[in-house]
Amino acid sequence: MDAVPRRAGADPDSVRVRALWAAAVLLVIASPAWGHAFPDHSEPRVGHTVDAPPPAVRIWFDGAIEPVFSTLHVEDADGRRVDRNDARVSASDGSLLEVSLPPLASGRYQVIWSVVARDGHRSEGSFGFRIK
Repeated sequence: MDAVPRRAGADPDSVRVRALWAAAVLLVIASPAWGHAFPDHSEPRVGHTVDAPPPAVRIWFDGAIEPVFSTLHVEDADGRRVDRNDARVSASDGSLLEVSLPPLASGRYQVIWSVVARDGHRSEGSFGFRIK
C-alpha cells in the first residue's frame, strides 16, 4: 500500500500549535475589552466605623462608568432606604459615583451599588459601614 502524500504544514501537531498561537493572540487582543469597573476606594471606607455621620457616600471605581446605568443607595439596619435618592456620577470625575445623605443616627448602614463600565459590562456589590 502506498502512503498518501501530505501537504506541507498539514501535520496534526503543526495544526495544533498554530491553533494555540491564534487563540493566544486573540486573548491578548481581546482582553482589554473584557474589563469591568470595580471599586477602587470609598468614603466612608468599606467596613469602617466613622465618628460622625458622613454627608455623602462616594465610591471611586477603577475606570469610567456610565451615568445612566449606575445606581447607588444606602439602607439602614432594617433595610430602609436612608439616602437622598440623588445618586450621580460626578461631572468632573467619570469614575466617581456618589449619593447625598441626611444626618444619620448611630448604627449600621449598607451601601448597595451597581454600575456599567464604559465597555458595557455590569458590576455590582455592597458594603457596610457604621456610625458611632
